[in-house]
Amino acid sequence: MGPGEVIIPIVMFGVIFGIFYLFISARNRERLALIEKGADASIFYNKNGRVTPMWKVIIINLAFLLMGIGLGVLIAEGFSEGLGMDEDVAFPGVIFFMAGLGLFSGFFVTKKIAQNA
Repeated sequence: MGPGEVIIPIVMFGVIFGIFYLFISARNRERLALIEKGADASIFYNKNGRVTPMWKVIIINLAFLLMGIGLGVLIAEGFSEGLGMDEDVAFPGVIFFMAGLGLFSGFFVTKKIAQNA
């Protein structure tokens, strides 16, 4: 077991922990600043007083991303087999394009859900 096999999981854990720590601490500081100023916390809610649960947003965007990647693989296979396109170009290009398109459509679905909630 080389040093790279040990360092990579440690770095991955550190990055994930750092992202969550920054997210939680920044949110906490922002809310504390609102409390100190005496501002209303209604900016965290939509017009009905409810907020869209974060798990719904994550699941919807993840689903659209994975569907886009799957569709990208199928289309890229069609390009390489049917049109004779180079696989080294077809697969990354189409997969990234369809993944981006999936995230883009997931954004609009999430926005629609947030407006209805």
